Amino acid sequence: MIHLDSVSWRRARKDPAPILSRLSFSVPQGGFRWLLGPSGAGKSSLLSLLHVETLPSAGRMVVLGQPVDDEQKRGTFVMLRRRIGMIHQDFRLMPGLSVADNIALPLRLQNRPEDEIRDEIRAILKWVGLGTYHDVPVEHLSGGEQQRTAIARAIIHRPGLILADEPTNALEESQAHRLLDMFAELSAMGATVIVATHNEALVRRLPRPALFLDRGHLVSEDSPLS
Repeated sequence: MIHLDSVSWRRARKDPAPILSRLSFSVPQGGFRWLLGPSGAGKSSLLSLLHVETLPSAGRMVVLGQPVDDEQKRGTFVMLRRRIGMIHQDFRLMPGLSVADNIALPLRLQNRPEDEIRDEIRAILKWVGLGTYHDVPVEHLSGGEQQRTAIARAIIHRPGLILADEPTNALEESQAHRLLDMFAELSAMGATVIVATHNEALVRRLPRPALFLDRGHLVSEDSPLS
């Protein structure tokens, strides 16, 4: 599902040191990995790389069975990203659109019928506790409501790979636990899930293998916090 072999990444070719350096690891289909490390360790950069927002500067990377390198056509990466659900720290919602229209974007990119989209949106809005927010512009939402909208958008199309960058920061504890249970369920159903977090309580609540980054290096691939 995911395989990195000595992958490095620089912001620019002239940068003296890479942000990510010689990372090698694999995650199978249905695997769940915590992504841990101090601030500045490179966690967000690694998630962006796995989301194919950037390409490796060196090494070999495969995502969802697709080699990711500059020999591939641009359209290949566009299609690949449509199979990935990404939850960013800054949400990246589309201003001027309603909650429902933001969540519907992945389904409309798949050319799903509008009646099917309405049913899917109704169900997921209820799940994330935003059942009455269908037509509310996203800029009118609180931080927690925006985060739940971003989560709904990331998973509504049932992606094969889910990447989450601190997805519980703006959530109440009960909501964070529900999200964690959902990630575990999606993993059991075959989706690969990678979650970056500083929340040690969440890691203890769901013991899964972890990738530990420090200053752009993978320092260990081990069991989570004891």
